[in-house]
Amino acid sequence: MAQSENVEHMKIDSVSAREGRAYDLADHFLACAHLGRYLTVAGNTRFVITDDFKSTSIIPEASAVAAVYSKDPLVAQAALVPLSSTIPKMDHRTRDKYERLFLLIEEQTLSVDVKRSARSLLASRFRESEIIMLEAELGDKLTPARRRYRKFLGVVKQLMDRQIATNSFVEEFNDFTRNVAGKLDFGIYSFCLDSIFRSLRVPETVKNLLVMEIIKFSSLIRRELISNILSYPGQTRDMVKFIDRLVAQHLDPETVIQIALIKDLKLRRYSMEAITALAAKSGVPVVH
Repeated sequence: MAQSENVEHMKIDSVSAREGRAYDLADHFLACAHLGRYLTVAGNTRFVITDDFKSTSIIPEASAVAAVYSKDPLVAQAALVPLSSTIPKMDHRTRDKYERLFLLIEEQTLSVDVKRSARSLLASRFRESEIIMLEAELGDKLTPARRRYRKFLGVVKQLMDRQIATNSFVEEFNDFTRNVAGKLDFGIYSFCLDSIFRSLRVPETVKNLLVMEIIKFSSLIRRELISNILSYPGQTRDMVKFIDRLVAQHLDPETVIQIALIKDLKLRRYSMEAITALAAKSGVPVVH
């Protein structure tokens, strides 16, 4: 099934749908999926993290969309928790609808772990012990990575206090990335880099060296991180010129345009809908 068809199917089958019900956050997540992006919060100010799904303000439709379309498998798995934990308390008719939704999630999700978890929850009839096991499994994945994240923040402080050499810091950054990649919410990882590139206490030479490492990352991650850096308010002209030159030298023209489009989205020069239209008009696929 094509992605656009999946999107419409998800909206039609969303089990809490009622006439007049707002779909703002679900639509926002769907727009992120259309652009092939990691999910962001509604204001596009940061990426969604697993802890966001502990909030009761996230509607079931949005959780379902996140479970299917999130590029971050941990976020997708976290989205299953609030959906599954409410099912044992539901009346029979509502429960049947939610079970059909989980069948849809199992069929369409991008995450192998979510597919397995949805199948297990359905097989157990959403037994409480199975839901607790899902939460524990997620915690087992996140806890070591977040511990490593806190350690790396200490190294960042050492850099700011001039207590660690530049080369040693870059080595630590690469080690942190290798050990944490895929084991920590992308939003947390991005926030860590944001704190480095926004800080006036981190030398620009160090930032340049980190950009040279980021340029080697996978296409999706590279696109999000570099467009983040370029869209920070107050970014120096020299930094922007350095990144533009590096991107032009090492990346293909299609990727360069994708980075520019996402940067403009983050600077709120265009809406998600406008970015999609611009990409279609230019013939550059934004979605990977």
